[in-house]
Amino acid sequence: MRRAGRATVLLVVLGAVLAVLGTGTAQAAGYRYWSFWEGSGSGWAYATQGPSLVRPDDGSVQGFRFSVSADSQDAAKPRRSPGFAEICAHTPAASGAKRIALVIDPGTAADAPDGETPPAPRTACARVPEDASSADALASVAKPLRYGSDALLCAISGYPASGCGEQVTGDGDAGGGRTADASAPSSAGVTAGGHGPDGGGPSAGVLVGVAAVLLLGIAAVAQARRRRG
Repeated sequence: MRRAGRATVLLVVLGAVLAVLGTGTAQAAGYRYWSFWEGSGSGWAYATQGPSLVRPDDGSVQGFRFSVSADSQDAAKPRRSPGFAEICAHTPAASGAKRIALVIDPGTAADAPDGETPPAPRTACARVPEDASSADALASVAKPLRYGSDALLCAISGYPASGCGEQVTGDGDAGGGRTADASAPSSAGVTAGGHGPDGGGPSAGVLVGVAAVLLLGIAAVAQARRRRG
């Protein structure tokens, strides 16, 4: 009987912990932003610096993707493979300049802000001065660009028309998630120094909830032992 009682208490505790964790996952928030990628023969890699800091070499491929994601681990890649030869096939080399192939992917309707429709993905070959940054290359082929007060890249070629790195809840609707009251931190999205929201994993509130449930479970087990001892 004692073993059965203890097993029941432990199962209740385990169920409560899983419920708390499940709630945290369902309410996990992401950010709607333009992420920055660097292309190579092996595919796309999430850039470790912002586009205004990167000085790509001639023949480089850079990508920009608009989507909702929590951090770099689940960020959506551009849906077109990087291919410099194809993108820049009709842009001849020039002395004192370099060519940068750009893939601009506005994402899907699921990631779009409410009331907006993402334009089709496109590519462009930017021929810019040799010391130009990735941001310079983008500006030369995809105006108008819109930046926030914290240097966050908010829009490419006018998309989206409004908003900038909004936080959205995890129980998204057809518009890619309900926009939360809070705005994204300056680290989210493409900025002068970096991009992409940091973080991932359970939130502090979820961890506190789990700890509280575990403490209650331990107390319940101890009380059961005293009653049956």
